[in-house]
Amino acid sequence: MEDIVEFKPRAIKDLESLSTENISRVLAKIEGLKDDLTGDVKRLTNFTPEYRLRVGDYRVLFEIIEEDVVVIYRIKHRSKAYS
Repeated sequence: MEDIVEFKPRAIKDLESLSTENISRVLAKIEGLKDDLTGDVKRLTNFTPEYRLRVGDYRVLFEIIEEDVVVIYRIKHRSKAYS
């Protein structure tokens, strides 16, 4: 079964602030999350949300709810993603 991806309003704002090229790269990688979290995914320790997806210089911060729902919280440049 495919996972469902939900975007929080803040993540949509983050996405809209990126260049068109970066938006398409990020969305392509997020599509990969639907297939058993493919991509450069790492579980974060002592951090909420608890997962990150690396897309070049950007980090997609997300959580998995009920095993089949991926909730995207933020999409930030790596220098600002964890502060």
